[in-house]
Amino acid sequence: MRALNVSEPGAQPAVSDLPVPEVTDGHVLIRVRNAALNAVDNALASGMMAEMMPHAYPLVLGRDASGVVEAVGAGVDHVAPGDEVFGHVLLAPPIQAGTLAEYALLPAASVAAKPAGLDFATAAALPLAGTAAYASVEALDVQPGQVVLVVGATGGVGSYAVQLLAARGVGVVATGTPADADRLTGLGAATVVDHTAAAPVADQVTAAYPDGVDGLIDLVSRSAEGLPLSALRKGGTVASTLNAADEQALAAAGLTGSNIMATPVREVIEPLAALAAEGTVKADIAAVLPLERAAEGLATLAAGHARGKIIVNVGD
Repeated sequence: MRALNVSEPGAQPAVSDLPVPEVTDGHVLIRVRNAALNAVDNALASGMMAEMMPHAYPLVLGRDASGVVEAVGAGVDHVAPGDEVFGHVLLAPPIQAGTLAEYALLPAASVAAKPAGLDFATAAALPLAGTAAYASVEALDVQPGQVVLVVGATGGVGSYAVQLLAARGVGVVATGTPADADRLTGLGAATVVDHTAAAPVADQVTAAYPDGVDGLIDLVSRSAEGLPLSALRKGGTVASTLNAADEQALAAAGLTGSNIMATPVREVIEPLAALAAEGTVKADIAAVLPLERAAEGLATLAAGHARGKIIVNVGD
């Protein structure tokens, strides 16, 4: 099968022929239709996560996919060969299996039936980014009428967070450039602040909301120092996907918060797919690339230039 993989840590991702994975107990082998790119793919390719979890090579990149079930292992009874499904390859040692391939082996716990009204590209775009967004929104526990700042709103996770918040009746302040404004307001943002402007994001937010906003979802800051905490009112809540929510720093600012770890299991991705099928949320797909150009998409992600999700079309 054709698969985008790295032969060793830091190697340039390349498409080459690899054996089709053998189905094992508790797993589902799918013939991949579409796969989605995520920031973690670049981290795995570089080997930067190898100290956290053993890697094996050649390492196939990609974690999210949609496709058709080819075979199921023992103990799998919620899907069968021929079913249209979507899912995620959970991070478990040794890391080697991925979805940027003609066939992918996924743990049954993270495979769900694809709703009939959902196309394969949208389904592939949901698992990791949708779960991270959903977990971030849940962590804030904000109510209708409150206001949340989403930093990093233009990416895949951010686009889902904006929509999920807006669907709950929450006012959304989204960071982006002037070129992103129409797209972000179309997703449900009430206000767009320019993160490239001379004025800091926090100052722009407090100019529009003098009492401060109620919550912050930060998808880009890697330390507490980078969080725009002064944009929040006392008692506000923070959710970070990059481990920037430091308890002591938040407490000093009169805030609470948590660091988000997305786990795209079936119990989470099924409701997300239902929301997508009914039109409550949509996959903000920026580009659809053939497998041979998937490495270009990863480079776009690494450079921070992605707007929405990048999808790879693997097969028909």
